[in-house]
Amino acid sequence: MHVHLIDGTYELFRHFFAVPSSTDIFDQEIGALRGVVASIVGMIESGATHLGVATDHVVESFRNDLYTGYKTGEGIDPELRSQFEPLENALEKLGVAVWPMVDQEADDAMAAAAGRASRDERVERVWICTPDKDLAQCVVGDRVVQLDRRKELVRNRNGVREKFGVDPESIPDLLALMGDTADGFPGLPGWGAKSAGTVLGRYAHLEDIPQNHEDWDVKVRGAPKLAATLAEQQDSAMLFRDLATLRTDAPVFDSVDELLWKGPLPEFEALCESMKATRLWERAVAVQTSRHGA
Repeated sequence: MHVHLIDGTYELFRHFFAVPSSTDIFDQEIGALRGVVASIVGMIESGATHLGVATDHVVESFRNDLYTGYKTGEGIDPELRSQFEPLENALEKLGVAVWPMVDQEADDAMAAAAGRASRDERVERVWICTPDKDLAQCVVGDRVVQLDRRKELVRNRNGVREKFGVDPESIPDLLALMGDTADGFPGLPGWGAKSAGTVLGRYAHLEDIPQNHEDWDVKVRGAPKLAATLAEQQDSAMLFRDLATLRTDAPVFDSVDELLWKGPLPEFEALCESMKATRLWERAVAVQTSRHGA
């Protein structure tokens, strides 16, 4: 059994900037929504059997209470924002498990789902379908891997280290030092991806880095200033790491059996008609019939 976990918010953003604008029969913008649904139907046609999609029902989360500069929904194109909830509705009608997040984020839901799925002995592999570097912290050997569907790139534990210079469990520490502009926290001055990757590739976690740069057994340009900055801004670094650490207690599913795609709900046909995409209904029914019979 393979489990595919999809970042619905990322997919919606990606399709919004990649596909032409399109409206439904009610003159509502649904170009990105339709693109995401078509993409997931394509995954099902290609053999995906157990799927779950995490979405940001609202952009703000508990992290905004921890750090005032954390990302918000401000500045999101209204035509994109208007497709958030319709996407959740469409995926539910497609028959796919959906986790709309409010207090936590879609990334947290995917982390929780990956952990639960990987603990089931029947699951051969968990595919985390997003290139978001935050989710790299959830990679476990070859069992839980990250998949960039656009680039057709699979990243296992060795791939994470090759890409970032650190093991998956050090990703939050890496982001704490180098920052994450997408999430709205800056990291520490002077620290970048290369310096953070080099130091954490050796010491793994912030508290393991020697305070005196002369005790570092890796060579990093500007080491004295980097060490001084880390010492002076230790509290900020710990806060940023907390922001980057995904929570694994989101209410997603009790059993992976809940993720088995059994086919679209009858309401999906009318939805496809309203989206001027009846072919999506036909494709979904064709897969359902081939797997489960008429």
